[in-house]
Amino acid sequence: MDDEDCERRRMECLDEMSNLEKQFTDLKDQLYKERLSQVDAKLQEVIAGKAPEYLEPLATLQENMQIRTKVAGIYRELCLESVKNKHDCEIQAARQHCESEKLLLFDTVQSELEEKIRRLEEDRHSIDITSELWNDELQSRRKRKDPFSPDKKKKPVVVSGPYIVYMLQDLDILEDWTTIRKAMATLGPHRVKSEVTVKLEKHQHSAKSEEGRLHYDGEWYGRGQAISIDKKDEYPTSAIITTINSEEVWFKRQDGSKSKLYISQLQKGKYSIKHI
Repeated sequence: MDDEDCERRRMECLDEMSNLEKQFTDLKDQLYKERLSQVDAKLQEVIAGKAPEYLEPLATLQENMQIRTKVAGIYRELCLESVKNKHDCEIQAARQHCESEKLLLFDTVQSELEEKIRRLEEDRHSIDITSELWNDELQSRRKRKDPFSPDKKKKPVVVSGPYIVYMLQDLDILEDWTTIRKAMATLGPHRVKSEVTVKLEKHQHSAKSEEGRLHYDGEWYGRGQAISIDKKDEYPTSAIITTINSEEVWFKRQDGSKSKLYISQLQKGKYSIKHI
């Protein structure tokens, strides 16, 4: 082949290559337009809610939503029921605690009043007071109040000096005499007090707290032990000791309510305890 044939052949190859490139470009543009039209069509289906690629995941999400909504509703009902039960338990515990505190307060006030009555009885028995001054005072009052009394006014008695004039009334003298007798009974021999002490010791029980433990009538009681609490005219109550202080013992009943006993009540016999 000569140069002309080679040049002609080269030109033909170039024309064929350019033609192929043009065809490739046209096919590429056509493929791009077709793909773009397909994507636009699919987007329109998704917007209209008809595309299966959209409907299948949507159905799965809706099913999961219904299941989770149902579970959340059941959990909410259980939480409300739990809160209601807890509220009822707290109200019941508060009422029981109030009742136990009322009983303890009643017993405390009763013991204090009995102690005051006992002291008054001791004062009454330890002081010897004659009733003459009382009778004289009452008679003098009756005479002053009775306008029709036949007695005439007494004339003042003239006393030659030296003399002492008592300005006190009989009732004031009686009060002073009572105070003096009380002081003498307090400072004098303690015979009456010793008798009262011996009498009280016969009725008292041995109860004291030592290092977080209770020693009652020869037996030791500690925290966590089950006991039976007895009171007069009442059925025994079972409980568990929770705390022991220097003056009181806290315990927990079977219903969960907590209350306390004073060691002084155990000493006086208001309550009694024993191991179960």
